[in-house]
Amino acid sequence: MVAWRAVAARDNADWCDLVGRAHGLAGARDADAWSVPRRSPPWYPDAVTLRPGVDAARLLARIDAGPGASVKDSFADLDLAPHGFRVLFAASWIHRPPAGPPATPLAALPGAGPTALAPVTSARGLAAWSAAAGSEALRRPALLADPRVTILARRAGDGAVTAGAVLTDCGPAVGVSNVFAADGDLAGVWRGVVAARPGRPLVGYESGGGLPPAEEAGFRRVGPLRVWLRPDRHRDPEPATG
Repeated sequence: MVAWRAVAARDNADWCDLVGRAHGLAGARDADAWSVPRRSPPWYPDAVTLRPGVDAARLLARIDAGPGASVKDSFADLDLAPHGFRVLFAASWIHRPPAGPPATPLAALPGAGPTALAPVTSARGLAAWSAAAGSEALRRPALLADPRVTILARRAGDGAVTAGAVLTDCGPAVGVSNVFAADGDLAGVWRGVVAARPGRPLVGYESGGGLPPAEEAGFRRVGPLRVWLRPDRHRDPEPATG
């Protein structure tokens, strides 16, 4: 379980790095953490720890640790309260072992057909997806051009994006993030994610009401994480969800 948590943390750091670079922000990585020297895009952390026992002061020295800074504490073992941070939310890393090929064609799977998840392939489609997901940080065509990134959307009969997710293929597992369902069918999104990558292990993280639909699709919890935020009194905090 600890090994899969580490895999999930590394994959998440890879994804945060891809998003940062799409915004012209280069990250740095070592055995302790991934980090960026200036503020990350909205909803994305400034650092992601990659092992337990990281020194908090050294980690914060790598980022702009002022108001608005956020840190993904991948092993839930940091104490950043003395540095002016508070826990924004807690979540669980999740993992699904490799699934075999679908017994039936993808288009015949439950929840598939006209409402199946399909890759976003155009800048216009990405703009619609970003608006539906509430994630303007991902409205970057460079992400569509990266072969490691697949942005999936489900559309209504009128073409409107109603649900989606992001898959990242940067290592031994496929990362799943930004899962949403404006139509309320989160379970269908998770089934679609599994169907989209048969034969590959999947990792990600979820919290609260997002966990049961993932678990119904065969994911299991492999360890806790926390996101720390240094509050900015001049504006409402934004969750680091990437």
